[in-house]
This record gives sequence, C-alpha cells and structure tokens, in this order.
Amino acid sequence: MSDTDSAIDEQEVIEFLKQNQDFFTQHPNLLADITLPHASGSAISLVERQVAVLRERNIEMRHRLSNLLDNARDNDKLFDKTKRLVLALMEAQDLGDVADALYYSFNSDFKVHYTTLLLFSNDSELQAGPARVVSLSEAREPLGKIIKSGKASCGHFDGNTVHYLFENDAAKVGSAAIAPLIHGNCFGLLAVGNRDSEYYRSSMGTLFLSYIADMLNRTIPKHMG
Repeated sequence: MSDTDSAIDEQEVIEFLKQNQDFFTQHPNLLADITLPHASGSAISLVERQVAVLRERNIEMRHRLSNLLDNARDNDKLFDKTKRLVLALMEAQDLGDVADALYYSFNSDFKVHYTTLLLFSNDSELQAGPARVVSLSEAREPLGKIIKSGKASCGHFDGNTVHYLFENDAAKVGSAAIAPLIHGNCFGLLAVGNRDSEYYRSSMGTLFLSYIADMLNRTIPKHMG
C-alpha cells in the first residue's frame, strides 16, 4: 500500500471531529501544540481563534438583527402612511378631494419630489383639484406607448414624455415611475419623479405605485361621471 493510499483523508478528519466534539477535551495537550496563522502574521492558539470566530459571528448576528429591526420600523411607518392615504381616498366626496388627498400624502408623507395625476376627459369643466385634465387624443402622442402597455414602469423616459407629464419641473426630473389608471379603459396616469437619475431604475419593482393606482382605479371613476 502506498503512502497516498494510507494517508488520512482531510474530509475524514473533519467528519471525525464533528462526531467527536469532545475530542480536544479528552486530549487537552493537543490544544497547546496547535497554532493558527493570524492576519497580523503572529500565531494564536486554537482556543483564541475559536473565541475570535465566535465574537465575529456575534457581531454579524447583531448587525443582522439591527437591520431586521430597522426594516420592521420602516415597514411600520410605510404601513401607517399608506393607511392614512387609503382612508383619505375612501372618504373623498368628489374628484378634487381625491386629488388633494393624493398630492398631500405624496408630498408630505412620502416626500415624493414631483407628482402628476393626469386624467383623460373631454369635459373641460371637470373639477379635479391639482390633477390635470386633458383629452385622451391629446395625450396619445407623448404617452401612447405607456397607455397601450397598461402596466406600471419606471426608469428613464424620453424627453417629450417627461415634459408632458411634469411640465415646468421636467428639467429637474432625473428618473420617474408611471402607472396607467384603468377602469375598463385607461382613464389617466399617475406619475412620480425624482431628482436622482438612479432613484427609479428600470429594474425597480413598482409594487407600491401599482397598489396606489389600484386604489385610484376604484375611487376616481365614480367621481368622473
């Protein structure tokens, strides 16, 4: 039998120590002979290394717990803000109330830089508060692709689209998220913009915006006549 055949496999040693965790307790003299290289170049004992590893794991677990608690607090705040908005939308008496509630929540609670609620109607006398009312035929040229898709999207949009949605603030908008409003047919758009060009990325989920759009889908049509 060659030396290679008789050599103890490294994995076998690992399995042995796993199954005999009191091995070094029964042979404490071995601990004194075992040293491990340290980042500083000096050698440390196995016990010191174990203590260091446990300390590092403890710090890592504390960081993870801290992150979980931070996320939980952020989610609680998001829930409270969303609940206030949903209740305000449900209590709205007319279209102006709906638009006022949306703009107030987005500006004050969610700190959205730029908000546009665009509604399609041929009724020039429709009272919609801070929302803009335009005809669908007028909106088709700058917004046709978004209207046709029927899906929320975010990222960078062409200059014509951004200018039409955000008007005087268009030059300040670095990125945006847009959700079509649909009740049978598309009756408007909800758009939010941010000065940061990377804030609304094309890969970013649009779950929250879609959720608010769904609320508007159920709230606005009854006030448009």
